Amino acid sequence: MTHIAIVGGGVIGLMTALALQRGGAARVSLLERGELGREASWAGGGIVSPLYPWRYAPPVTALTRLAQAEYPRLARWLFDATGIDPEYEPCGMLMLDADDSRDAQVWAAAQQQRLEVVEGGGLYARFPFLASGFRQGLWMPTMANIRNPRLLRALRAALAIMPEVSLREHTEVASLMQEGGHCQGLLLASGERLMADAVVFCGGAWTGSLLADLGIRLPVRPIQGQMILYKTTPGALPCMVMSQGRYLIPRRDGHVLCGSTLEEVGFAKATSDEALASLRASAEGLWPALCGLTPVGHWAGLRPASPNGIPFIGPVPSVQGLWVNAGQFRNGLVLAPASAGLLADLMLGRVPELEAGDYRVLG
Repeated sequence: MTHIAIVGGGVIGLMTALALQRGGAARVSLLERGELGREASWAGGGIVSPLYPWRYAPPVTALTRLAQAEYPRLARWLFDATGIDPEYEPCGMLMLDADDSRDAQVWAAAQQQRLEVVEGGGLYARFPFLASGFRQGLWMPTMANIRNPRLLRALRAALAIMPEVSLREHTEVASLMQEGGHCQGLLLASGERLMADAVVFCGGAWTGSLLADLGIRLPVRPIQGQMILYKTTPGALPCMVMSQGRYLIPRRDGHVLCGSTLEEVGFAKATSDEALASLRASAEGLWPALCGLTPVGHWAGLRPASPNGIPFIGPVPSVQGLWVNAGQFRNGLVLAPASAGLLADLMLGRVPELEAGDYRVLG
């Protein structure tokens, strides 16, 4: 393919551009109506695993495995290429009082994932920082997080130095140009016609609405998540901790994130005092050292939810040359390297490692 245009500059769009360029695409244009990497990709926590990974469908697990293997290599490559350290940290995750811990153990054995059950007094002997009252922990020592704002900066910087990649911020798409069922490129809101051999929609929560304008139904809808941020002493929280879907993520510099809510609010993204109070209660209920501390940040993002959390990756059957990479829900960053790799394989005519039909676009 000579020229590929990508609509949407979050982690999925950025990784897709990188995978296509590194895979041999001649020219790539990445278009973002706002600033690159400033929506859900920036707003998330950066855990490199689905929460409670045993609860997901096999296609999500397959993408996760590939992405988790790729992230350490990608982080090193980005650091070498740009001087920006994405801060990949395999600090481990402790999941507390999971109702389906037996299912977790069966899943871990089948997937050859390290998971240890820690119970009773042994839990507090190993993790003395915890709040009281927990009975059991599922310890996954290899689970990692990556500092998503730094990852996004590094991806942008790496793409910016590639001569065949064009990054265009504050560029809104008006419509897809097509003729006889074949994609011709994009008509921009400015009136410019951007000719392209193929177009990829990576618009996150907005992908469904963008495609609806073309008469294509893609069941992706926005689900809001709110997060808060604390500043503590570096190293005070040694690992990620989670209970009842709420989690704490430590950063190298002592910042600790707490997330997140799940809210059906459409595209009306906003923070609320109720969510702030709920998140603070969850954070203090996991780690009492946060009691009395005031969060230094509070924000919201919109995740692209799809049925069963399985993303749509592949061609749109009704328009030749139109592709989609969207619908990763809470796992956009988790799945981004593998999602981008799969799409690049399909677009560039390579044999993919995964069963592409699991992610097909039906519209």
